Amino acid sequence: MMYRFLARFLAIAAGLLIASAYVPGISVHGLYTALVVAAILGFLNVLVRPILVVLTLPITILTFGLFSLVLNALLLWFVSTFVKGFTIEGFLPAFFGSLVVSSMSWIVHKLT
Repeated sequence: MMYRFLARFLAIAAGLLIASAYVPGISVHGLYTALVVAAILGFLNVLVRPILVVLTLPITILTFGLFSLVLNALLLWFVSTFVKGFTIEGFLPAFFGSLVVSSMSWIVHKLT
């Protein structure tokens, strides 16, 4: 149980570092910042995201679930507003960055 949690946490941090390397408009200044952002994203995904999913359920149904990608991007962009050393320069970098982070998390989830 704890192993899976740690693996997903590290996958999110690795996804952030990969996104900062390959997605223009995203910068993460170091491993420590990536770990802090991963912790905050994990916290938001547990406590805030379920509320947002329920509130946006009609539009998520209309878009066949694709709006959840927008929701992930908005959460990532939101975190960048208050974590020093983590910047996102707009919605599109946040969107592509959230795709990278989600992909890394999904891969690790399937492997563990």
